[in-house]
Amino acid sequence: MAEIRPPREVFDLQGHEAAEEAFEATRACGRLHHAWLLTGPEGVGKATFAFRAARRLLGAPPDPAHGILGASPDHPVSRQIIARSHPDLFVLERADETGKVRKVIPVDEARGLSEFFSKSPASAPHRVAIIDAADDLNVNAANAILKTLEEPPPHGVLLMVSHAPGRLLPTIRSRCRRLAFQPLALEDAAAFVREREDVSAEDALRLARMAGGAPGRAWALAGQGAIAMDDAARALFDGLPRLDEALALSLADRFRGGEGQAQFDLLFDRLGERVHGFAATRAKMGRAGQGNGGLDGWARAWETLQRLGRDVEALNLDRADALFTVLGELRQAARAA
Repeated sequence: MAEIRPPREVFDLQGHEAAEEAFEATRACGRLHHAWLLTGPEGVGKATFAFRAARRLLGAPPDPAHGILGASPDHPVSRQIIARSHPDLFVLERADETGKVRKVIPVDEARGLSEFFSKSPASAPHRVAIIDAADDLNVNAANAILKTLEEPPPHGVLLMVSHAPGRLLPTIRSRCRRLAFQPLALEDAAAFVREREDVSAEDALRLARMAGGAPGRAWALAGQGAIAMDDAARALFDGLPRLDEALALSLADRFRGGEGQAQFDLLFDRLGERVHGFAATRAKMGRAGQGNGGLDGWARAWETLQRLGRDVEALNLDRADALFTVLGELRQAARAA
């Protein structure tokens, strides 16, 4: 498996030429907005774009070989950004300097944004801050960011990544210029994965479909074993109302340890897709007068799956118990169909 590099180390971006052209046009004519909200699905390339824009704003010359906002990886600005040592770049993210991923971006770090922008650029035309992602700000951290937005700093540019902008404070959204990033065509996202992973064309397309056309997300899913979890979800669902206890127990074993939460989330996501698709089909049948096939039972199972999928990590519930609870409700729904 090819190593998934952090966005600060990625120098190419596919499928977002329109967004790059729009940003570059405002920068070139001197009408650059002080705050940008980069929206779109997770893994579509928003953070990669933010670092590409930052390199140009911090003085790296254009390198057409790497696209519209491309810069050379060997330029001093690029090397400083990779090394996290550029004095005019401030990055807020959940991962700390040791690589540990926290649940939220701490408010103390968010408050540092105001101090950062209070200073003049040290060596570049601008001071640039990146928030990846704004969705990870808690209420206090979001309010700290809002203070900066209310008093735009001279020569300052804030680039905020958001996978779910509707959850942000309206006052934050209203002070930013939005730049939308659309998913790639499934075939293009699949090709992106195949360039980096030894997977079949069929599996690459499955990964692209799971990721909703977000190439970075599809690539990450490949490394997380999403194909195996999708196969397991299909086997469990297609076997209903019978329960393959050996398969369920083997999956529960995979939920142990530090990596267990990611495997749990993958399985619940894949089961959720199957239940949702099945229930939607039954609902259409009901509207056509063909009976709804116990739709109420499927709805209850869906609600339980979604609730436990959220609560297991938040409330430190047992993952194996959650799996067997969901499977029990799915079996009841299948018997009533």
